[in-house]
Formats: sequence, C-alpha cells, structure tokens
Amino acid sequence: MSVDGAQLWTLNQRLLGVVMDACTGELAELGLETKEFFVLAEVEASLYPAEIATALLLPKASVTVYVRNLVAKGFVRREIDEADLRRHRLVLTAEGTQARDRALAALAAEYDRRLARVTPQDRVELQRILKAMLASPASGRMRE
Repeated sequence: MSVDGAQLWTLNQRLLGVVMDACTGELAELGLETKEFFVLAEVEASLYPAEIATALLLPKASVTVYVRNLVAKGFVRREIDEADLRRHRLVLTAEGTQARDRALAALAAEYDRRLARVTPQDRVELQRILKAMLASPASGRMRE
C-alpha cells in the first residue's frame, strides 16, 4: 500500500486544525486569538518579532499586529536589547506566561483526548516517527 506524503501532510494539518478549533473557546477566555497564541508561545524561543515571523511562517506585518495586541493585553513587554540598543526584544510577562501555560494545557488536553484513541504502543511509534521526520538530514539530530 502506497502512502502519499501530501495526504499525510493534509491529515496532520486537519488534526491540528481540529485540535485548535476545539480550544478556541478556552483561548478566547484567556483573551487570545489563535494566531496570537502561537506568537505568545514562540516569544521565549524567538525574542524578536522578525524571528517569530520566520519561525511561524507568518508575514512580519501580521506578527507586528499580534505583538502589539499582546503588549496591549499585558502578555508581552518590549525591552531595549542591551546588545543592540536599536532593537527591542520581547519578554513574556507573568500574565503572558500564565496565559501561555493555560492555553498549552488546553491544547495538550484536547490532543490527549485524540491520542487516547491510539494504543500506547502506537503512540511510542508515532513519537519515534515524528522525531525521525524532524531530524536534521546531516546529523540525524532533531531540529528545534
């Protein structure tokens, strides 16, 4: 049986969409739109809006709007970068960390509900497969 990579990609996207849709209400209770959540969740890994745009495959202008919204909501703070005084880096506030953690918990719970349909053995295999797919071709190590 042949498995089409595009079909697998589409199934994965559908799964992610279903999980996100199921969490929309909880995100709204936290004061977050879906894309704002993704930006919020990326702040610690990518300190600058341009890095967030690259990591999330979003237009820089859109990230600017999401960051502005997150700042206004008190979830993110802009700080002067001491290494380059012309740049502002982003920092999560305590409220932002709490909102991010609650949103991630909601996503994890919904994903776990879906994952419960899969045997523990298949979960281990799925994890192995996903790690293999994320591994850097040259090093065999997972890309972050």
